Amino acid sequence: MAYRIIWSSQAVDDVDNIATYIARDSPSYAAAVVKKILDTVRSLKEYPKAGRTVIELAEENIKEQFAYSYRIIYQTQGDTITIAAVIHGKRLLDLGV
Repeated sequence: MAYRIIWSSQAVDDVDNIATYIARDSPSYAAAVVKKILDTVRSLKEYPKAGRTVIELAEENIKEQFAYSYRIIYQTQGDTITIAAVIHGKRLLDLGV
């Protein structure tokens, strides 16, 4: 099955903020981190169930994979994968509660 990937506006902002933050010290490392995030997301097209269940949510269709120290949080629904957020691994997912 070919999966389609959609980025939420929050996830796009997250990656942009990560790149901006890291680039203050090392533009080349910022580029490497963004590349790793994008490569990890691309791999989801082939292996969407490879991630682990997000602990804070415990829902089978919401998973995460790591790119360096960043959590890529995504939801699978039918043939669509939605990238919901990209946050630092030490942060808990903000559920707005």
